[in-house]
Amino acid sequence: MAVYTDVSFEDLEGLLSGYDIGAPLSFKGIAEGVENSNFYLQTDRGAFILTLYEKRVKADDLPFFLGLMEHLAARGIHCPQPMRDRQGRASTMLKGRAAAILTFLNGISLRRPEVHHCQAAGAALAGFHAAGEGLALTRANALSVADWHELAAATTARAEAVQGGLGQLIAESLADLERDWPQGLPSGVIHADLFPDNVLFMGDKVSGLIDFYFACNDMLAYDLAVLLNSWSFESDGAYNITKGKAAIAGYRSARAMGEDEIAAMPLLMRGAALRFLLTRLYDWLNPDPSALVRPKDPREYSRKLRFHLAVKSAGEYGF
Repeated sequence: MAVYTDVSFEDLEGLLSGYDIGAPLSFKGIAEGVENSNFYLQTDRGAFILTLYEKRVKADDLPFFLGLMEHLAARGIHCPQPMRDRQGRASTMLKGRAAAILTFLNGISLRRPEVHHCQAAGAALAGFHAAGEGLALTRANALSVADWHELAAATTARAEAVQGGLGQLIAESLADLERDWPQGLPSGVIHADLFPDNVLFMGDKVSGLIDFYFACNDMLAYDLAVLLNSWSFESDGAYNITKGKAAIAGYRSARAMGEDEIAAMPLLMRGAALRFLLTRLYDWLNPDPSALVRPKDPREYSRKLRFHLAVKSAGEYGF
């Protein structure tokens, strides 16, 4: 269970006294997620999620994240909405941590998405990019190429204990990406973490997008690379080009891509793989003893990174 901070019923009652969302009927921790403490809250007026922000989420970034959700919802994107307290605030403090109460979305996330799900996810990502236009708030990507050095420095010395050759793979890949990272591609608000567990489905249709706590301003094509990395590989490490083509087709059905973006995809795919390799490796080597969730295996993304290193053109991904 991804609960790092316990919240008692007394804590909850004190929190809800500042809101007008009804009396609590049910309250329990959610056994998903790795970054924050999440609780399901049912009141006599509806269902909500209480989130306490831990680890990488900074309180100073909450106005961007919560403002983004309100901006997206106003433009037709189904996503959680922050409930404002009686003083009009979208976030508060609980147990010494920044916290927010968000509306609950119906739907399920898929552990094994099929081809048509990949196409729907690609289209949903393009819709997110379009809806993000005009957002007055901005946030730099704190986990882009300029920021990977710190993670590499904190993990490389122990990387060999996780997988042979991993330290060298990270160092060489980082050097290449720093030298060749694309510049000047179309940019905007990106989700930066649209994995299958952050897309909800009802039947075959996307019913909502969740978990916006890595959202930032960056290259739109990089966001597609994150999606392809997480949706188009099978459990055995093989890239499923049929799923890749479907995700790309879904995305391009709602947003045209320039030739410069397509040509940059092999580099962006490597960058996205390295980003998740580094954060997973850091969490693997530095587990939180208070968390009841096992860190995700970084070796999944070292395999993906090695695959990308052999790719010569975007056509190999399904473009």
